[in-house]
Amino acid sequence: MRNWTLGALVAALGLSAAGPAHAYKIFVSNERGNDITVLDGTSFQVIDTFAVGQRPRGIAVSPDGAKLFVCASDDDTIQVYSTADYKFLGTLPSGPDPELLVVSPDGTRLYAANEDDNLVTVIDLTTGARVVEIPVGVEPEGMGISPDGQTIVNTSETTNMAHFIDRDSQQIVANVLVDSRPRFAQYKADGSEVWVSAEIGGTVAVIDAASKAIKHTVSFEVPGLRSESIQPVGVRITDDGSKAYVALGPANRVAVVDGKTYEVLDYLLVGQRVWQLAFSPDGKHLFTTNGISNDISVIDVENDEVTQSVQVGQQPWGVAVADVPATTN
Repeated sequence: MRNWTLGALVAALGLSAAGPAHAYKIFVSNERGNDITVLDGTSFQVIDTFAVGQRPRGIAVSPDGAKLFVCASDDDTIQVYSTADYKFLGTLPSGPDPELLVVSPDGTRLYAANEDDNLVTVIDLTTGARVVEIPVGVEPEGMGISPDGQTIVNTSETTNMAHFIDRDSQQIVANVLVDSRPRFAQYKADGSEVWVSAEIGGTVAVIDAASKAIKHTVSFEVPGLRSESIQPVGVRITDDGSKAYVALGPANRVAVVDGKTYEVLDYLLVGQRVWQLAFSPDGKHLFTTNGISNDISVIDVENDEVTQSVQVGQQPWGVAVADVPATTN
């Protein structure tokens, strides 16, 4: 009979004994519940809920996965929590009514849209101090950032523009007129394009990042639904740029769009009033927040299939994913 060592047994079973185990968590901000729901990235089941400030909307995770930033809109602040144990770490000076935010790829700066005072607030994450407030259009909401961190994009709902802001000069370098009520801005991973959703216009503008010109406008048509029910909000694009996903609000659908031809490939039925989207770290799953049905939908990206829905809190709004070390008891 063969005597197995632990190392030989691990190798024979195809397991890995090296390094700490890692898992990811899914964080969902519940706008009406004033809390964050935490889901396990393997089972997609709820593992915790913790209270935050008033009317949490936009959320983001630091590049190292250690911190969660939450726009507590009615508290006029951005709150910071540990992704490992959900401990409250402090607040950041966001300005009034922060709605959406992005963190620079190097983790040194945070950019927040302040809907009530028509400003984008720039915060130094190494000091926690406000660097500058940049005037933009009326009712700023969407925040995007280029992969190199050099350009920040803000969308203003009432001015109907995408404002391109230079990181170094902290000045607007271009204003691009899009359709009515732009909500979200998302760069392709290669930095070539910015996709801007227009909620009332019912379209997504594909903007050439170099020329700042609109190169294509994506429109949507769902059989059996009135056009006014199709309201594009959240946008996410696969890392290889082959597909984009667009949350269509009260249409209760996520549109699948070819990232090269801009053809709409499919409409995936999800929960009610789908709002924001986030990929898993490996890009294999997409998570949607459904604000009226109080759940998230899980989408298999390879097959473009909705595989399950999971109940979360009251009126889920934002979603972010953190790759964090697994805890041991």
